[in-house]
Amino acid sequence: MENQFFVDSKHLSPQALKKKHELESDPSCRSDYMKYMPDMEDIHSDVSQKVLKAMDSYDPDQYTAKDVMAALGHETTSIQDFQALLSPAAAPFLEKMAEKARLETSKHFGNTVYFFTPLYIANYCENYCIYCGFNCYNDIRRMKLTMEQIEQEMKVIAESGMEEILILTGESKAKSNVEYIGEACKLARKYFRNVGLEIYPVNTNDYAYLHQCGADYVTVFQETYDLAKYETLHLLGHKRVWPYRFDAQERALKGGMRGVAFSALLGLADFRKDALATGLHAFYLQKKYPHAEISLSCPRLRPIINNDKINPLDVHEKQLCQVLCAYRLFLPFAGITVSSRESAEFRNGIVKIAATKVSAGVSTGIGDHESKYTGKDAGHSEGDEQFEINDNRSLTAMYQEIAEEGLQPVLNDYLYV
Repeated sequence: MENQFFVDSKHLSPQALKKKHELESDPSCRSDYMKYMPDMEDIHSDVSQKVLKAMDSYDPDQYTAKDVMAALGHETTSIQDFQALLSPAAAPFLEKMAEKARLETSKHFGNTVYFFTPLYIANYCENYCIYCGFNCYNDIRRMKLTMEQIEQEMKVIAESGMEEILILTGESKAKSNVEYIGEACKLARKYFRNVGLEIYPVNTNDYAYLHQCGADYVTVFQETYDLAKYETLHLLGHKRVWPYRFDAQERALKGGMRGVAFSALLGLADFRKDALATGLHAFYLQKKYPHAEISLSCPRLRPIINNDKINPLDVHEKQLCQVLCAYRLFLPFAGITVSSRESAEFRNGIVKIAATKVSAGVSTGIGDHESKYTGKDAGHSEGDEQFEINDNRSLTAMYQEIAEEGLQPVLNDYLYV
């Protein structure tokens, strides 16, 4: 494991520190990351086998400029073309990729850019993911909002003009159970047209319940599709079980969710292979569930509390742009979200090329929208952030800048009948 991922644990109890050290240093202390826990539903899907087979056989260095040029010349991007576009050989063709991606985006989405904002309602977590600020061994201020506090945060966000919200929690069933999240969804329905969830993976019946409560779509980060790397980065908790996490989007669709989103956290492993696996994960589920609304995110690592050395390593903005263009050409109908992890300059540029959705007025802390949006004291303590954001612009500022770029900002285009 890379030492840059470890967090400062000087305030942990001796018992917790001992357990943390055991998990990091002795693999025999860890549970089998491919074995389902008793409360986990196994839907026996074949999608992961297809994705892993393609990823394991992918050698990015085997592709040539000729392969890339052939891929760009095809009207429809095949899996083989997608692999070529993700390869190092495609780097000199980035401008051509961007132009073709821009045309595809315009063809399917016009000149629109969609806005949403995340709302973190709790940061308690039972997982030990060594790169995440919420992990159970990171000494941070923990908080879980009450329903009254959640509603107040939602009121403040809605008053800014936002019509889509993404509800997030840390991955703790004990502190943020499905019923708690469901009640938050019911509140969100009072204020927003679209309600998304980014929570710990649950079973099909739980997704069905959350959909009944008002959730429209589910986002799940696989983090990395590299099995060996996944095992060394996720040392404790439900998140350690790789196949259960992989099948989360399919369970969500089986539970009635309208849409699902996919992502790897680029910088944890070989970003080209992770990008390939992310795209194929979405591709195979789209074929299996053609009615589903499919979208992709492309986040890079960001520094966290107690570790400011976490960065995306070899995934620079040019590589990120290459991945996003490859996604657009391979999955022309898919939504692509670029979050506030990236700079304002990058986001302003990429929405002209491949991205269709951006977050605005973002906070990854707990209970601090009122203080950040209004400047008023919220009257309660606030929980620490999951990671540092890069783009702090308000909805108003982003709306104006996007419009000045000649694009059409959209707050909602979905009507319930």
